[in-house]
Amino acid sequence: MTNSPVSHLTGGESEGESVLAMVDTQGFHSNPALQVTDMAYRKVRAGHGSHRVRDLENEELHTASLELEWDMEKELEEPGLDRFQLECMEHQPVSSSSGGGMDPDLEPIQPSVSPHGRFERLQEDPNYVSRFSRSVPKGQRRNGTCLAKYLLAGVGVFALGLLIGRYAFSKEQVKVEPSADTDVLEKIVQGITAEKIQALQRDFDSLSDLTEESKVRYIAQRWEELGLKDVQVTNHTALLSYPGPALSTITDLSSNQCYLPSGVRCDQPFTSTTEPFAFAAYSAVGNLVAEVVDIQYGNPGDLRRVQASANVTNKIALLKLGQSPLLYKLSLLAEVGFGGCLLYVDPCDAPFGNKTFGVTLNPGGNPFFREDASTAGRDSRHNLTSLLVQPISASLVKMLLSAPAMGQGRPCVPMAMPSASARKLINLTIENQASFKTVHNVIGYLKGKTNPDRYVLVGSRHGSWYKGALADWGKGSAVMTQIIASITAQTRAGWQPDRTIVFCSWGGTSLGNIGSFEWGKENAVVLQSRAVAYVSLHNPVRASGSLQAIASPSLQQLAAETQKRHSMSCSRGGGCPGPNVSSLQTPGDSSFFSSQLAVPTVEFTYSEFPKTERAFFLTEAFFPPESLLRETLDPAFKLHETIAKITAEAILRLATDPVLPFYPLDIALDVQNKLKDDPLSRPDLLNVAASLRDNSAFFQSEVMRPANDPKERDPAHVRMLNDVLRDLEKSFLIPNPPLGFYRNILYCLSRQTPRFSILKDALEVPWHSSINQSLTLVTSAISSADKLVESGLNLFENENDIPQ
Repeated sequence: MTNSPVSHLTGGESEGESVLAMVDTQGFHSNPALQVTDMAYRKVRAGHGSHRVRDLENEELHTASLELEWDMEKELEEPGLDRFQLECMEHQPVSSSSGGGMDPDLEPIQPSVSPHGRFERLQEDPNYVSRFSRSVPKGQRRNGTCLAKYLLAGVGVFALGLLIGRYAFSKEQVKVEPSADTDVLEKIVQGITAEKIQALQRDFDSLSDLTEESKVRYIAQRWEELGLKDVQVTNHTALLSYPGPALSTITDLSSNQCYLPSGVRCDQPFTSTTEPFAFAAYSAVGNLVAEVVDIQYGNPGDLRRVQASANVTNKIALLKLGQSPLLYKLSLLAEVGFGGCLLYVDPCDAPFGNKTFGVTLNPGGNPFFREDASTAGRDSRHNLTSLLVQPISASLVKMLLSAPAMGQGRPCVPMAMPSASARKLINLTIENQASFKTVHNVIGYLKGKTNPDRYVLVGSRHGSWYKGALADWGKGSAVMTQIIASITAQTRAGWQPDRTIVFCSWGGTSLGNIGSFEWGKENAVVLQSRAVAYVSLHNPVRASGSLQAIASPSLQQLAAETQKRHSMSCSRGGGCPGPNVSSLQTPGDSSFFSSQLAVPTVEFTYSEFPKTERAFFLTEAFFPPESLLRETLDPAFKLHETIAKITAEAILRLATDPVLPFYPLDIALDVQNKLKDDPLSRPDLLNVAASLRDNSAFFQSEVMRPANDPKERDPAHVRMLNDVLRDLEKSFLIPNPPLGFYRNILYCLSRQTPRFSILKDALEVPWHSSINQSLTLVTSAISSADKLVESGLNLFENENDIPQ
């Protein structure tokens, strides 16, 4: 066990390393498309042009283009049916499409559960083939296509006969390789059981009262016992925020009555163990006497309405959690002049609104440098906002609003200040403190065989907002440890993944993903070029709801396919709907990798699906888990078992598939879907999005599919192909987004109305950024991705790489 992760990550450079992403060590951002001239792999074909496939005047390539639809029809056939038909079908003449007059195809796009659905949508586009090749005479197309099919079929049958004859002549000379990875995957999945996960969670629950150092040592030792050969503990010093020596209070000056955040009067004894945890980490400290102003969800429309009728300078906002990221809403409050904020959850949005809860205002990592330790006392400036922020219960909000009947009933009456009520004047006192402490991570490596310098990261946490019996970190740790046990059982039998799997247990998650951010920043240069995916086990079972997945657009196909194969019937009875996959911003340790590095991420979880947009981002609050709920949520651990099996399959696919299971066309369709109903969309933006779709579809069909055929697979070309796939999402990183927004603009804030978040912000909050600036950022990102895909087409543009 060592303490140096950098030496491991930077070692093991494989021969023929492809570096398609140029690393920006300051902003963790690279633009691969603009660096294409520096690729390690280049074509060396003399006199080879740089134009796309559709610009070549090769007659054979025209034929390949015309057979594209036939290839896609073959994709739609069910596996195993072997329906290979040689039919000469009459094609309607197709006309060439000029680049400047391209009509972007923005029909409504529904999530697909398999790659077949992607090609099915392309077949519905009558202009698809014409975008890649010029038309040829009808008779030439028909005769050439039919003749080529019959000749290929004849050659194929002849070759098959030779192979069969050779095998029959000398069996000992022909070695038939079994599908080892498929067998290994099945054994790993079968080795995961609910009983084993339950036993592991009991072990982890017994550690909840121990120090973080003790938990870390136990986890590291357990992983080594299971067979991980290289387990490291990393240490990071960070300024941590805690509740003060005294509890924060809210005093109603009209009645001179003091309340705790839960609504209990200050002069009454309380026995709640959760009261001290109802605080906002890294809030400003002190006291503020001011009126309470109801601003509902604090979106720009709410703020404009309030500002039209009142002066909000140094007032205290009464803010509902949800609908948008908390840090974004708090930044708006500070910008318009508020001095404090009381946070609550409307019981109409969630049944747990009457409880107290905690939040963190740390966007990620260590918020202060180590040299500040000498001044980090109770009175030092350790806040990350100018606002005094305090979470409170819905029962206390009812008193402040003079509205005891709200937040209940059927239908539920949302909480709001009655128009005739006078605003309360209160004294808000925040008692927080901070100190520098060490945050620990556990990092375990399972080295890959053929590509050891490509990493699949898997992360869980060993910390919680609450301590002791209320700690909830054991579930994710138990699931990940069971996955490690099942995988290492196969490695002891001689199996090894193609890519290195890096298992991570993070510390400091609840206070702002401190462990993952600090480790990620220290290794950013290496991770930027070598990490291919991040699989999260942040909170696998949140509620007995439905199976859901949060995934990057690159991984939505993998998430949907895996989810469909392992889904159980809905816990409330009846059949489950189709796979539920989205690219929604979500809290957790995956945020550094998805937001700062644009590493494709995926997380599977059981949770309640938000019924309205108001319920989004409620997971930013840390509510105390009820002991009864912990016992009844998943008593047989079947939900945990399902998550473990789904996650294990996703890990194995990412670590062993020769071609990474990423789909560029999914990104292109996601971009078009975001622009479809956006009022800021303009022709040049739609045209570049349409170009990305065309190039991605052609790349996916003509480059990725042949690479998946073992007979046509060339290891060097597959590695180059995987590097293009890995780097595609990096094109969508932008600098300095609004606080609370991801740098990776592929992630959205809403499932129902997906849009580019920075365009929404520019439209609603014009002082943040001009509309033209935001449009330029989006256009540049899409254009960068388009150029990267086009460069990938050019990279493989020769007679051996693209079938003629």
